[in-house]
Parts: sequence; C-alpha cells; structure tokens
Amino acid sequence: MQQNNVLILDFGSQYTQLIARRVRELNIYCEIHPFNKPPKDLSNFKAVVLSGSPNSVRSKDVLHPELKEIRGKKPLLAVCYGAQYLAHFSGGKVAPSDTREYGRANLSFVKTNETFLEDISIGSQVWMSHSDTIKQLPTNGVLLASTKDVKNAAYKIQGEDTFGIQFHPEVYHSKDGKKILENFLVKIAQVSQTWTPDSFVDSTVKSIQDKVGNDKVVLGLSGGVDSTVAAVLLHKAIGENLYCIFVNNGLLRKNEFDSVLKQYEGMGLNVKGVNASKRFMLALAGLSDPEKKRKAIGNAFIEVFDDQANKIQDVKWLAQGTIYPDVIESVSATGGPSATIKSHHNVGGLPDFMKLKIVEPLRMIFKDEVRRVGASMGIDKELLGRHPFPGPGLAIRILGDITPEKVRILQEVDAIFINGLKEDGLYDKVWQAGAILLPVNSVGVMGDERTYEKVVALRAVESTDGMTADWVNLPYEFLQKTSNNIINKVKGVNRVVYDISSKPPATIEWE
Repeated sequence: MQQNNVLILDFGSQYTQLIARRVRELNIYCEIHPFNKPPKDLSNFKAVVLSGSPNSVRSKDVLHPELKEIRGKKPLLAVCYGAQYLAHFSGGKVAPSDTREYGRANLSFVKTNETFLEDISIGSQVWMSHSDTIKQLPTNGVLLASTKDVKNAAYKIQGEDTFGIQFHPEVYHSKDGKKILENFLVKIAQVSQTWTPDSFVDSTVKSIQDKVGNDKVVLGLSGGVDSTVAAVLLHKAIGENLYCIFVNNGLLRKNEFDSVLKQYEGMGLNVKGVNASKRFMLALAGLSDPEKKRKAIGNAFIEVFDDQANKIQDVKWLAQGTIYPDVIESVSATGGPSATIKSHHNVGGLPDFMKLKIVEPLRMIFKDEVRRVGASMGIDKELLGRHPFPGPGLAIRILGDITPEKVRILQEVDAIFINGLKEDGLYDKVWQAGAILLPVNSVGVMGDERTYEKVVALRAVESTDGMTADWVNLPYEFLQKTSNNIINKVKGVNRVVYDISSKPPATIEWE
C-alpha cells in the first residue's frame, strides 16, 4: 500500500467516486471502502472523508460507521450525510428541510480566517443534494459557512481537525470545491501530492511482479485504450510471459478486427487474433434483454479465453482492462451500499470451471488517468485518443435481439458517423461517440416509393471520466450531412435522430 493515502468511507452516494476523482486530481492517492468495512490497518491513511448517502440519519436503518480510531486522531471531512451524521449523533440536531435543498446555491456567509475555507469568498457557488438539514451544530461545533436557505452549510468541531459540509465539493457545480478539498488535504492534513502517472506505473509494475511472479498471463485485448495500457503495463512487468488475445466477437466496428491487429504490430506485444464471431452470435440468438445480452457476451468471452488459455502451457492468470467506472457501475465501490446501475462483461469474477486467477492493473483508476498513464509509457497519442467502446460491442447499441443484418446496418452507420467526425476535425472534441439501432421502423419516402425502415440515433458526449457526461452540441451542418450520408448509403435506414440527453439522468450507452 502506498503512503499518504486518503480513505473515503462510502455510504452509498453516487457522488462518492467523484470525491475520489477530485482527490486524484490533486495528485493524492485515495481509496474507497464501504463505511462498514474500513481497512483494519489505518496507519497508512493521513486523512478520512465520509461520503454522502441516499439514507437519512433519522431513519431506523441509519448507517453507523466505526469512527473510534478516526475521529480526533486523523483529519476528518464529513460530506452531506457524513456532516449530518456527526451533528445528529454528537449533540446536534438534524430534521427534514423546510425548503428545497437541491441544486445550485451560493455562500452568503464565510468564516474567512479559517484555513479550511481559505480563498473561498461570499457568493461562491456550491451544490446541494439533500432532504434533511442540520438544524443545530454538534457539541463544540463552530459555524464556518452558510447559504440563503442552509444556515449550517459548513462547520468545524473545536479541538479537532474535524469538518462537516452540507454541500458537495466533489461535483463541478461547486466552483471552489477542489480548492476546499485542497485546503483540507494539503494544508490541514498535510498529505503529500506525490501520486503521478509515473509513480502509478512504478508501483503497479512492482505489484504485478510481486503478485504474478514468473507465471504466464493471458490478456483479452479490445483495441481500446484500457486494454492496451493494461497490456503495456503487464509487458513492462512480466515481458514474454504475457499472451494477448484479440477476439472478433462479430460485434466490432467495421473492419476493426484487421485494423486493430495491425495497430499492435511493432509494439513488442505477443498478440493472437481469434475469430469467434459465430460463437457470440449463437450465444446471443433470441436475446433482447440488455442484462441477458451482457451476461451472454461475458460468458462467451470467458469460454474463448478458456479455450485459448488451455493452448498455452501453464497459464495461471487472466488479465483484464477493467477500470474504476466499470466496477462502480456493476456493483458498489468495493462492496459498499451504492446502487447497481448495470453489469459489465469483464466484472464479476470467473466460473468455477475456469481455474485462472484475475489480475486487473487499472481497476482503481479512471479513464482520463488511464490515458495519462499510457502517455507516460510512450504509447502512441492517436491510440490513446481513441473513444471508449463498450466491451459488449455493438450488441448493446442494437436495442432488442441481435441478427447479422442488424450488425451490418449499425456497422455501416457507425463508420459514416465516426469517419465524419474525423474528417471534420470533431473527433478529438468528443469524448465518446456512437450510433444506436432502435427497435422501431418508421415510414419514409424515397423517390416515389414508401419505405418502412429502421431508425438510428447518433450519440456524442463530452466527459472526463465517464461518471458524468454532457451531450455535444455538434454543428447542424455536420448532423445534416451525416444524416444524408447514412440514409443514402445504408440500406435499411430511413431516419436519423440525435440524442441530447446528459448523464445523469441518462447513461452514455442506451443499454
């Protein structure tokens, strides 16, 4: 374990992972643990953060953390639920809010001589998200900040490095949230800002060597950023003992199988291409439920890897390019109470028949961190700039059941859209883009004939980590040209729509 860690205790808030993102942006390493399963050894943690929660501290199912070894012994920052918890169970009072306390608010009072709020001024925008409010501060509580509707927006407990804030500093809407976290972590807790891509590479390579030793590892490559960075990390650690498998599941983008294999030429990696498209299409036959499709694809991947692993003598490990958002959205962060959004094909362990152990070098970092790690290892900029592509491929961009004809249609549409973005200089301005084949037909007119064909939706978002995303305002001229090209060149499509939903409340993918 690294030194100078920050421990984040998760009470089930979907914002918990954003706390980690902001801490990492300060070049400080942090770990998220369930509130009820903190690490037994806290000696490596210099500060602790309590997250928000959908629960209420007034309910009979209140979530009680064990703070005996934390409070008063380590700098503690309690956010939203955490702040209410400290107040409610330490001599204060929490009650239902009299007014709506969700969304943007502005600080109307700031205790400016406090290090915690150094350089934070009256009028600073913060983000509220709660139904309860702190009516009375805890024993020895000192008010630090208020908004128009929330008197006790921030406080400290005298005699301790313990702070509570009702708002969420981790979301972008809290304009000075990162500065508040920096004040707490760097100035008060004196945590070193030493966590960088280079330090991550060094520690991860050593961790892989310690974990894997001289064993052989098989890795499933996708051609994307995550699996490529994972492969280079593993290669640095174990060299020729890494065996990379790139599987054609029949759900890749147009011509991607050949182009990806060519992409890896010259990188020094041992890569084998396996065409298993028939196996995947058979596994997906008749399935329309998105979760069933994901699980079928996951099972098929495992079968293919098992087949390939059996061809490699004494292979003992399966490596995956799993990153933090995959884990977060499949289950809660490391087992905490956060809600499950969707399962990911490469998260959740292996069946009993497969004896390989799992190694996931990127499991605890976010997408933008993966790119920075890749850049620090000298991976080609164009490869690192590739948009994320879902592990299940086009299967979750075809709503409903999967057929070869639907795959053909979507591959053609996707190629026109992505190539168009590149040709018009828009590709690098978009974090992720793709097309979705909808399970509806629409009436159209081509020439003098009536058509009744498929509808496709185009999706382009901007994001930093995939946890939140905004739709991209692509130029009307580009959308018009792309729509015309798709309808004129892709047989079976007569209508194109553009998705203008952000995440949340929508997800990036439709399934």
